[in-house]
Amino acid sequence: MGKIILDLQIASDHSSLPSPDQFQQWAEVASQLDDEHELTIRIVDIDESQALNKEYREKDKPTNVLSFPFEAPEHIEINLLGDLVICAPVVEQEAAEQGKAALDHWAHLTIHGMLHLQAYDHIEESEATLMESLETKLLSSLNIKDPYASQ
Repeated sequence: MGKIILDLQIASDHSSLPSPDQFQQWAEVASQLDDEHELTIRIVDIDESQALNKEYREKDKPTNVLSFPFEAPEHIEINLLGDLVICAPVVEQEAAEQGKAALDHWAHLTIHGMLHLQAYDHIEESEATLMESLETKLLSSLNIKDPYASQ
């Protein structure tokens, strides 16, 4: 697992956020890379999440996490993994609705986003099965139960 250099940006008024150390741990647990990479995690509120989701996914609503992989121009070598944008109010609301501990849901969404930055996806059923299995394994290593198990 590769080292992550984390740039944590807080653009949310939400009061109960995980610590920078927790985000660091979750990102490193999810890193499938052999070397050091830079990662930006930006914590936002509803308006910014909705604007980004509309612009990049054509969905006019806020979402829990958006992943923006960095693609370096040809002949430029930089170990920048990309950006994760996580909407604090959506994460908290989902955790409450799903009866999950908020920190566990934050961990899950950080890991989920990290896997997207490393080219994992869940559009096809086979891809979803692989990605969910990896998420469950990584979360288990943090003593967090399977987020996909029936409640």
